[in-house]
Amino acid sequence: MSPERTKRTSKTPRRRRAKRDSSRPADYETSSDLQGVHRVAGVDTSAAITQRRAEVARAGRTGDEKTVRSFIDDAAGRVRFAVLAALVGLSAVGPEDVRRALNDEDATVRRDACELGARLPGANFVPLLDDEDAAVVEAAAFALGEVADPAGVPRLCEIAMSHPDALCREAAVAALGAIGDVAGKNVILHGLNDVPAIRRRAVIAAAVFDTADAKEAVLAHRDDRDWQVRQAVEDILGISGEGHH
Repeated sequence: MSPERTKRTSKTPRRRRAKRDSSRPADYETSSDLQGVHRVAGVDTSAAITQRRAEVARAGRTGDEKTVRSFIDDAAGRVRFAVLAALVGLSAVGPEDVRRALNDEDATVRRDACELGARLPGANFVPLLDDEDAAVVEAAAFALGEVADPAGVPRLCEIAMSHPDALCREAAVAALGAIGDVAGKNVILHGLNDVPAIRRRAVIAAAVFDTADAKEAVLAHRDDRDWQVRQAVEDILGISGEGHH
């Protein structure tokens, strides 16, 4: 398996689960006031949340960090994440901003913060591998792969082997391949026996290990019942698939 082929591991497109609406029940107080207090009696409608997000985005585009930060404790998770994204865009995000986002009470904020990956300086994504929300676990695994943090390898191995959510297992396999720690090799090879999407991911992840057992395990799937797995094997090993589709 050539070095050129192994570079694909962390760049392989990620399968996405459907994102859920992060708006909360309309039984709390809020407003779009720009004086730092964003709450008035009444219902927080989708339109009001959208307006506040737009205000944050506009402030970010114009370099108005003060206004961006005035929404940092907004009642709506989507607005709080908009603040984080704006701060990232302004190169003004700090450790406390990262900590707040990764520990936000709204799972969608935690998940979307993970999506920013390496753009969050000093972020520790490892604790989120134990998040109660599977979408957060999945996003945290991909973030760890993006930043190639070996601290997550032990937990990623456990997730890849036994997590009940297939997207989490797939994300863990991909992350292990991106990190490239030999401790994850056997777990990646185990993924070759999982569902098709994970087998495809494991074929690509295994390419980082230029060893005979890894190549043999991948080659064994040249005749996999899933054509995309077969195609991945052919791409990685540089072999012809003629007669195998």
